[in-house]
Amino acid sequence: MNFRSACCTRTLLASLALFPVLIAAGQTVASVSASPSAMPSGPLTLTQAIALAQAKYPAIRAAEEREAAAHSAIGVARTAYLPRVDMLWQDSRATTNKPNIAAIPQGIVPIPDTPARAVDGHSDWNSAAGVLLAWQPFDFGERHSQVKAARYGADAATQATSLSRLNVAWAAAGAFFDASAAGKNVDVKQANVKRMEVFARTVHVLVDNTLRPGADASQADAQLALARTQLIQAQTEEEVHLDALANFLQLSAEQLKLDIDDLIDAPSPAGFETIGIATNPEVEQQAALVSQQKEQIRALNRTYAPTFTLYGSASGLGAGLASTSTAPAFQGGTAGLVPSAYNWIAAVQVTFPAFQIFTIHQQRQEQEANVHAAEATYQQMAGDLSAQVKEARAMLDGARRIAQNTPLELTSAQQSEKQQRARYQSGLATVIEVAAAEAVLAQAEGDDALARLNVWRGLAGVAEAQGDQTPFLQLMKK
Repeated sequence: MNFRSACCTRTLLASLALFPVLIAAGQTVASVSASPSAMPSGPLTLTQAIALAQAKYPAIRAAEEREAAAHSAIGVARTAYLPRVDMLWQDSRATTNKPNIAAIPQGIVPIPDTPARAVDGHSDWNSAAGVLLAWQPFDFGERHSQVKAARYGADAATQATSLSRLNVAWAAAGAFFDASAAGKNVDVKQANVKRMEVFARTVHVLVDNTLRPGADASQADAQLALARTQLIQAQTEEEVHLDALANFLQLSAEQLKLDIDDLIDAPSPAGFETIGIATNPEVEQQAALVSQQKEQIRALNRTYAPTFTLYGSASGLGAGLASTSTAPAFQGGTAGLVPSAYNWIAAVQVTFPAFQIFTIHQQRQEQEANVHAAEATYQQMAGDLSAQVKEARAMLDGARRIAQNTPLELTSAQQSEKQQRARYQSGLATVIEVAAAEAVLAQAEGDDALARLNVWRGLAGVAEAQGDQTPFLQLMKK
């Protein structure tokens, strides 16, 4: 591996090591901007980017709608306590001819019941109206369990919304860090190009005056071309990361100008509140899902019980064909268009699904397996998040130690670059040695420029693993 590849690889690995993979954990936090949906007039800060992403990214709106649907399900479950009332009004005009047939039961051809008049093709009005009320006064707790299960589902949906907010916040923060790091890398590469341009001019002057061989000029031009290529690569990388950030903010990349002075110029933050993962929205969501599965078992257990139902009905019937003492008679006109005879009924019905116990037993076994799976998922999630917190803290500790070391690295690289330039002008060093010193200086400038930024990145990683962005945002305000 050549010197250039080693430097590039080192930069890439450092960046990857200091930016944790997005963890699906977090909680809803109030917006840090008075009007987060509006694009700030000046450069965009990290806190503004987080607030803007949480206000505009579609994934959060989708989660909020799912949460609203889950809360509506509670109302749907509560309606089971209400009585059911069915109302009917029917008018028809039809013949009632009844031939002497024995029809097989079917739903296509209506077969009139007695009384029926002679087969003469006359039609008459028929009407029916009524209302039927059915109400289950008690059910041994089945409906209560269904309502509780719906509440747990709504709790899970609420935590899912919080989790979506946190995921979007940390994704936007990661994109902001990446774009900021890419911007600083562009600055470093531009400074390197300027130094190489000055050095190449110096070499050409010496070669033109026959004080150095022509090969030095070619080598200096090659190093300058390499520096320009690295600058183009850095600019391309910056454009890519700005596009990624713009997507989270629902803006165009051309609108973005980042303000990272608070992250670069401020001293490395030292304090950070330590919290557990018990309030992590991902953990709380899974806990609600476990409770929902358990409540489904309680509801299932209460289905094997008698069902008491109260019925009340009032109805009216009308027919244009009237029964007389001799034979049915067609009354004609509007007779039968409205009900003329009325009835009412009140009843209590008790049903018991005696042999449903076999089905319920199998359903209970299925639901118990679902509960055990949800509990195992909860335990796995808690363990994984605890491990991720430890990993994030280790990365943060490494970033802090690097930030303490980079000033020494930069000072030494600057001194080495000056010495190699002086040695070259004195004829004691080669172009290759100067180019190597320039590369080391560029690497040291990049490391020092990104050191504090990576500390903030590490802090964001810890807050992400803990599932709470409040401590991180509080540090940003200091």
